[in-house]
Amino acid sequence: MTESPEDQPTTENAAGTEHIVEPVEPVESTESAAPGRSRSPGSVPDLEKESEIAADYLEDLLDIADLDGDIDMDVERDRALVSVVGGDLDDLVGRDGVVLEALQELVRLAVLTQTGQRSRLMLDIGGYRAGRRAVLSELGRTTAETVRATGERVRLEPMSPFERKIVHDAVAAAGLTSESEGEEPQRRVVVLPA
Repeated sequence: MTESPEDQPTTENAAGTEHIVEPVEPVESTESAAPGRSRSPGSVPDLEKESEIAADYLEDLLDIADLDGDIDMDVERDRALVSVVGGDLDDLVGRDGVVLEALQELVRLAVLTQTGQRSRLMLDIGGYRAGRRAVLSELGRTTAETVRATGERVRLEPMSPFERKIVHDAVAAAGLTSESEGEEPQRRVVVLPA
């Protein structure tokens, strides 16, 4: 039996307009997390699917931009890794990796749109992240040595979350502690004396 509009519950919005509130049937989901939410670390097939979605998105982007590049996909620990290699890809990295960060977010949104799940996918273009990882690991190690020698804390330049994580890991491997301070995009690592 259907209710007439007069019998259905209503709600009033801030403008004073009344809306009918219709009951919604619960939908059973086979997913472990609600759409748009982060899930626990994915299985290898799920991460491979993320990589495939990302690769398709990036292939279309390269075609539109008329750029040459090969796409490599991998799964490392609980994260899908997608790399674009070959050709002149500097414009896709941008100054200080800004364009790369933006593209990574777009790729993650493409995965979210198709799977309903947030992704921790990591994108690298032209080996930029791999090169930065080496430089930042060395920075963390040498900064830890300086802090150990002087006994004074050292504040580094602002960095992206990816970059800060690498420095934190290098400092910890050197036996010291570090923390992040500030607000994005000015958030930075501070290496603390023992």
